Amino acid sequence: MIVSLHDGRWAPVEVKLGEHRIDEAAESLLRLRNKVDTSRIGEPSFMMVLTGGRYAYKRPDGILVVPLGCLKD
Repeated sequence: MIVSLHDGRWAPVEVKLGEHRIDEAAESLLRLRNKVDTSRIGEPSFMMVLTGGRYAYKRPDGILVVPLGCLKD
């Protein structure tokens, strides 16, 4: 999914409930970023894999891995 704000900022989010598919999701996000004309719409504010896992962290490639439970209040 793409999160898009009125001020032009945007961020791709890949949803994978299984932790074993995080690498696959990250590769997909990186491919998408390479296809987008960032000179026209800018770099993404962040890239995120939303998962059913237990831990939130930032990967070496800059992609955020966030468990679904972190989105609750």
